[in-house]
Amino acid sequence: MGVKVHMDPLDFLTKEELIRFFHCKKTEMSCMEEPNIFLHQLRDHNLVPEKLYKKVVKMRCKEKRKDGVYQILDWLEKERSDSVHLFWTCVFKDHILQKYPVLRLLRNSLMDGSFRVYENLPNPMDQTERDIEPIQIKETTAKENKKGTKRKKSAEETEEDEQPGPSCPSTPNRKKPAKKLMFSTPKKGDKGDIWTWALFKTNLPVTCGDKEGTLYRDKFARGGKCILSNGHWFTPASFENFAGKGRWKNWKVSIRCQKTPLHKLIKDGHLQSPLKKRRCVKESPKVPFPVSSSESSSPLSESSAEVECSGEDVLGEQIEEEEEVSGEEEEDDEAEEGETGPVDPSLFQTPSLPVNCGSVSGVLYKCRFASGSRSKSIRTEERWFTPEEFVQQELTLIDRHWKKDIQCHGKTLNYLLKKKILAVHSLLCICNLCSSKDQDQQDQDNDDVCFICNMEGDLLCCDECPRAFHNHCHLPAMQDDSLGEKWVCTFCVLKTNQGWWQPTQMTEEEALGSSVSQYILHCEYLLLCMYKEDIERVFTEDPTKTISGYSRVIPNPMWLDRVKAKLQNKQYKTLGQFVSDVRLIFHNCHTFNKSNDVFEKLGSRLEEVFEKEFQTIFDIH
Repeated sequence: MGVKVHMDPLDFLTKEELIRFFHCKKTEMSCMEEPNIFLHQLRDHNLVPEKLYKKVVKMRCKEKRKDGVYQILDWLEKERSDSVHLFWTCVFKDHILQKYPVLRLLRNSLMDGSFRVYENLPNPMDQTERDIEPIQIKETTAKENKKGTKRKKSAEETEEDEQPGPSCPSTPNRKKPAKKLMFSTPKKGDKGDIWTWALFKTNLPVTCGDKEGTLYRDKFARGGKCILSNGHWFTPASFENFAGKGRWKNWKVSIRCQKTPLHKLIKDGHLQSPLKKRRCVKESPKVPFPVSSSESSSPLSESSAEVECSGEDVLGEQIEEEEEVSGEEEEDDEAEEGETGPVDPSLFQTPSLPVNCGSVSGVLYKCRFASGSRSKSIRTEERWFTPEEFVQQELTLIDRHWKKDIQCHGKTLNYLLKKKILAVHSLLCICNLCSSKDQDQQDQDNDDVCFICNMEGDLLCCDECPRAFHNHCHLPAMQDDSLGEKWVCTFCVLKTNQGWWQPTQMTEEEALGSSVSQYILHCEYLLLCMYKEDIERVFTEDPTKTISGYSRVIPNPMWLDRVKAKLQNKQYKTLGQFVSDVRLIFHNCHTFNKSNDVFEKLGSRLEEVFEKEFQTIFDIH
């Protein structure tokens, strides 16, 4: 008979621990993107003042909005600290966790006990210590303000004032002057930012991986090939590929000058960003007056002659520049084709494919890749993700795009789509995977087959992880009338509460001598792991009924279903008796299959799984 499981890990924490954790994570929570849903949740639970709530949700500036969220959290800590348990409970709801990755990380930290690192923080400063520094700052500021109000205009302001007015014929359209690059002469022994030195006014030394090159500023600003390395010219994208970093697809980060990415140099105004060119060819300017041969020696006539003969030259330059711009896209495609060399097509023929995005890994199921970016087709240990959600889990990426950032065997999903390894359903498709109905979307949160036997059917879905089970496959077996609104599987119950149930380090003798009644859940977990591993059901059923002559060789047969029955019938008194029966299965396998390598290896593999999990959950040393 099943039991109803309602365990909240927050119940095992003291109020002081929750407040301390909240105090340390206010800044982290205030930096979340699009916090409105988070604020709505707090408002629904009466955890935010209405006036402050309305003020923050109306903010459009991201920085001000972050400050506003922090102000709300600060108010909560000071005025409503008694509601800290309610706060964590309401922000750990499923719909909130799916929206905000940072809250999932915080929840995991509370579950695995790593939050305790914040217990040894120094005590907060008292009021007298806080007041000393602001007073000194105010006094210094007042003194500086008394020195005078006149100041000289900077060079940029002077140049701006000297610009001709709107009525000047030389400037029919007045434009805001571009930010001026400033250079200086380095002092002896100076090891500062070399991009500000006059020595590097025209070019910069750059690196990408183990490759070195020289970036020419003027060519970089125009776009196209601007990096010279080993006697060859490269575009930034092709130089990244040349350095073996092509799969990054982000040359602004991978190419660096003095360990500083080009992205930062562009952002800080030390490097002019490449101009985007339109894909069109302008007609060459017409010269109103012909130039005689006698005038060709003067400077004016030389420039005029250049304009006159530019009919072919300018056109050629424009086409060449446009080819360089479009060439970068072609180079990306070529890099995609050859970045890892030939790939065995059989790698992509399996129903599921291993994928990764930076340090985040998962498994993509082809049958679920129906509507592309919107289908929950990628599974991790924690949950199912759409490709768009999966790429958001890698926090180090700057410009995220699931087609180029998610890879399988070194190839991007864009490559798999082009090669028709992955297929997207028609926009008119009305199948459940392409449906936008809430129920159909919710059905994608869990596996389509039983986690234990890999078979379809009437499945019971865990509300904490992506697993699903047949009622009879799960331990303890569940009955429909024993299920509440929320059901958590044994895997999640053990993982969630391991920190609270786990005793101090044990020896194997101490563990085996323990009463089995204390560790029923642990035993059920070990059985589930073995049932999961025994795909061929070799060790599940009574071997005497399926293998002739088995009893003559093995006097004391044992199998998983028998161990499960003895555990459920409370025939084990100590944990050692349970473990002894399980190990008897492996001993019998090795004895009976001395000349059968196939079954011998199956038994060794199952034994390895059991011993590893047994050592882990009991923390045996």
